[in-house]
Amino acid sequence: MSKLVPCMWFNGDAEEAAKFYVSLVPNSEITHVQQNVSDGPSGTEGSVLVVEFTVAGQPLVALNGGMKMEYTHAISLMIHCDDQAQVDSVWNAFLAHGGKAEQCGWLRDRWGVAWQVVPKVMFDFLSSPDKAAAARAMQAMMKMVKLDVDALRRAFEGKSAA
Repeated sequence: MSKLVPCMWFNGDAEEAAKFYVSLVPNSEITHVQQNVSDGPSGTEGSVLVVEFTVAGQPLVALNGGMKMEYTHAISLMIHCDDQAQVDSVWNAFLAHGGKAEQCGWLRDRWGVAWQVVPKVMFDFLSSPDKAAAARAMQAMMKMVKLDVDALRRAFEGKSAA
């Protein structure tokens, strides 16, 4: 059975983007680089056409499409982080490389791709059978830019900020 593999469009810097993305989290690597076999809209013969890579085990493709295309929030990539240290590491790497922080754990990388940097525990909070606790966690998240695990936990537990 075939896999669904998202393909991301770039304008000449697909390999640079893929190298950055695989640097973010463990279990990430570039698996194949395909060069253009002839001159065309995507570049000259021998330049990079497609980069196949994984981020946290998820297969992705970066394509040098030959023109700039804009990304929207209609699709984003989510990184499930194990803890606050990983949230901080991934978040800070995006910002240090030209990214722009947004709201509720979202940011844009330097290429305009929308990412969500989310601690795994957020899903536990939101799926809790305690609907009031889940709502408190959601309300706390809506006020954040980068997600803060301790603040989310305090909100979930009904405790005020320290």
